[in-house]
Order: sequence, then structure tokens, then C-alpha cells
Amino acid sequence: MRSVRHRPCKTRFVILLFLLFSTGMRTAAQEALPPALEAKIATAVQELQSGNLDSAESTFSGVLRQGIKHPLIYHNLGVIALLRNNHAEAVTRFREALALQPDNGSSRLLLGMSLLALKKNAEAVRELQRAAKLLPAEPQVHVQLGRAYEATENWIAAVQEFQKLVQLAPEEPEYSFQLCRAWTKLSDWSYRQILKLDPNSARVQQALGLEFAAQEKYDQALEAYQQAARADPKMPEIHLAMALICLQLKKFDEALSEIEIELNLVPRNKVAEDTKAKIEAAKAAIFP
Repeated sequence: MRSVRHRPCKTRFVILLFLLFSTGMRTAAQEALPPALEAKIATAVQELQSGNLDSAESTFSGVLRQGIKHPLIYHNLGVIALLRNNHAEAVTRFREALALQPDNGSSRLLLGMSLLALKKNAEAVRELQRAAKLLPAEPQVHVQLGRAYEATENWIAAVQEFQKLVQLAPEEPEYSFQLCRAWTKLSDWSYRQILKLDPNSARVQQALGLEFAAQEKYDQALEAYQQAARADPKMPEIHLAMALICLQLKKFDEALSEIEIELNLVPRNKVAEDTKAKIEAAKAAIFP
């Protein structure tokens, strides 16, 4: 609940972070703003920062009516529309800014955010990929691109993007959480793909065994692992998992039998050796 409550403020902060302040910004299509307008626009930017959207919009729109076409004006009008959740208007304004300055990473990023909000996910991915090339060290670019990949169910790309994010800001726990969540989604997607290709595969049964064991449904977990072992008798970890479940169920002889198979498959496996010692100790405690 806490993260949901603070998300609008955080989103607003992210948007304001990418305001354009450079009133002298030039493009191939446009000269710098006339000096008489620079002070007026600087004031409008300050108003926008402080949350006075109406006044800022009035100033920027007034400049447009004077026939001044400049990416700074279009971009900041896009910011105002985005802050008002008027994403269709924001998309129009950011595209007008980019027509004059295609290499502006901030406009690409915020355009991608509005496209995501409009559920135009494929377009959002394209724009955010461009933003990532222009602003490779900006964490918010990777946050939004990761979300866009998730929206298109491209889980491998989402994981890769969140990995870049964690590398950029390893001290930020939210980014690590996003990476963990993406890994979980990728794992679930992989399982569903395997299920489509071969519902009787050892990996599918192994996943079922893990799920049943997590729910403490040990009899069902053991049955799933046994099916996995029948599908692939030499698959590592299956017999170890069965040994642990048999230990939980106090079926010590079966547990020892399974752990011996595991050790034959993977000799000198420290986890398997430790498990064998636990089984023997548990059996000796009950049957001295």
C-alpha cells in the first residue's frame, strides 16, 4: 500500500526531472530564442517546477502564437500535458519537439512514458530504446524501458534491462526488487513455454514438485518428482529433492536410497553429502 500511495508523487518528480531548462537550445531547424523571450520562458519553467501549470502553459502557448517554434516550448508543453495525465496531448507535443531536435533523450523518454500510459506498448519500446541510446547512464530510462518490455511480455529483455539498472544504482533496493520480479516472470514464462512444447517433460514435473513442496503438499511433490525421474533418470537435483521430501516424511530408507542415486549422478556434491548425514542422524535418533 505504501508504494502505491507514493507513486503519483514519485512519477511527478521523475517527469519534472526531465524539464528542459536550456533556453538557448539550438537545432538545425531553429535559431536560439529571441533574448526578449528568454526571461519570460525561464519564468515559465520556474512556474512549471513549482506546480503552477496553468500560468506556465499560458506563457508557452503565447510564445507559440507569436510564431516561435522551438523544441524547448513543445517539450515543456508536453511535460504539462503529462503531469495532467493528458497523454494523447503529451505525445503530440513531444513529437513536435523531436521533429525539431530528434536527438533529445528527455523528449524520447517522456514520449515513451506517455505511450506506455496509452498502452501503445510497441511504440513505447521503440522510443525508449532510442532514449536509452541517448541517455545510457540515466536510471529512469532503464526503469521505463524495462516496464515497456514487461508490457510486451518480452521477459528476457526486461530482465536484461533491470540488470543494467541495478548495475547503475546498486544501492537502490527498489531496482533490485524490480529485477527479482522480472526474473520471477521470466521463470513463469519459461515454464509455460516448456509446458506447451512437452507437458510431460522432466522440467515441468520438477517445477510442479517445487511448487507442491513450497505449499507443503509433500505427497504430491514426491509424485511429481518421481514422474520427473521417470522422464529423465539422470537429471541432477531430482533425487536430492526426493530425498529431502522423504526425510520430511520420515521415510528414512527411501531418503537414503534417493540420496545415493544423487551422489552417483553428482559425486562429491556437498549439499547431497550434507543431506545424507542429516538423514542418517535423523534415522539414528528415532531408531538408535
